[in-house]
Amino acid sequence: MRKLVRHSFTLATLLLPLALGQTPATKLTLAECIRLAESVPSAVSIARQEARIAALGVNIARTAFLPQSSFTGGTIYNSPTANGSRFVALNGQHEYISTANVGLEIDTSGRLRAAYARAKIDRDIAEAGSRISTRDLRRAVTISYYSLLAARKLSEAAETSFNEARSFETKTRSLFGGGEVAQADVVKASAQAVSFDQLRKAALLDSRLANQELASFWTEDVDKVLDVEDTLTEAPPSDEATARAYLRRPEFLILDLQKQGFQLDAKREHAALLPQVNFNYQYGIDANVYSYKERGSAVFATVNIPIFDWFKARSHTQQFTLKADQVSNVRSLTERAFSREYENAKARATSLFEQSKLAETQIKLYEDNLRLSQLRYQGGEGPALDVVVAQTQLQQARANYYTTLFQYANARAALEVARGQ
Repeated sequence: MRKLVRHSFTLATLLLPLALGQTPATKLTLAECIRLAESVPSAVSIARQEARIAALGVNIARTAFLPQSSFTGGTIYNSPTANGSRFVALNGQHEYISTANVGLEIDTSGRLRAAYARAKIDRDIAEAGSRISTRDLRRAVTISYYSLLAARKLSEAAETSFNEARSFETKTRSLFGGGEVAQADVVKASAQAVSFDQLRKAALLDSRLANQELASFWTEDVDKVLDVEDTLTEAPPSDEATARAYLRRPEFLILDLQKQGFQLDAKREHAALLPQVNFNYQYGIDANVYSYKERGSAVFATVNIPIFDWFKARSHTQQFTLKADQVSNVRSLTERAFSREYENAKARATSLFEQSKLAETQIKLYEDNLRLSQLRYQGGEGPALDVVVAQTQLQQARANYYTTLFQYANARAALEVARGQ
């Protein structure tokens, strides 16, 4: 019975916030911040719209292979002059037209196929651009996320150092009141407390600005304090990436697609040198008397052979061929630049991970140094300057540790971009 009552009470405790229309508060993770940033209008949403627009261009290019139909209706009056003459091109004084027309272009030159393939290339380029925009947004949110964590850690460290300095100042004033220390010790302790107070307020400002920067990715209420999950000190270790992993970057896909697109443009322009066949079929009334009995059919087949457009078409073809070769050169330059960027990011991530471990050890050593300096001072064996110097060193060690952690998180984000993730 007691067990049943205990379970009922636990269940009621869990369901009470839901019954009141409330949900338990959860901390914002990095993944949640990225989701919120992607859920509002941004460069990513614009890039996705461009991808959808390019996809519709494929449908438009595909319709060129279908028959084109139309309906023509009208009447023509050809008034004769005094001598009975009229427009030669017309059949009589009255001409009635009511015909259905169907035309089909036979792609003997390959122009339509090249335009259709080009539309698909444009779609793929837009999709790759959307991937790059998504990647860049996620990296920006990641950097802002860890920047906020680092700013809050630095603010906490500054607050701790200020409290330590204020505590030491209180001790020196008490000892000075008892005539145990000189006034110079009080001045040193007070100056240290004021210095750390200024550092604390500057760190609070940096933390507030970092909060506003992260919140601006998805809301206008940027000054609201974000409750984010603290994962700065839980950064994963540096891992060894695959050789030449930078070749997976979507920038290379875009360059390859651009080259294919220029090659298709050259093929399309070269089609202007080849014959093009068109078929047209008409059915209906085209007579001097509007009567259903006057209906008939007509079939037209035309072959267009270019004669004087050769030089123009050849020049356009050569232009796009040179552009395709130019993209190959740009790809070669990009490979070298991205290779350097990849190796730099890998070296930075490895080095900063090792530095973070050393900085963590440095904090522990300076904490011991401060503790021993305070003991020596209280025992009358050391000057107040040693305590002040130890406090400064400990504050710098804490700031160096959290700054190194932020730089490591930033380096890992850069490494993920450099290896195409």
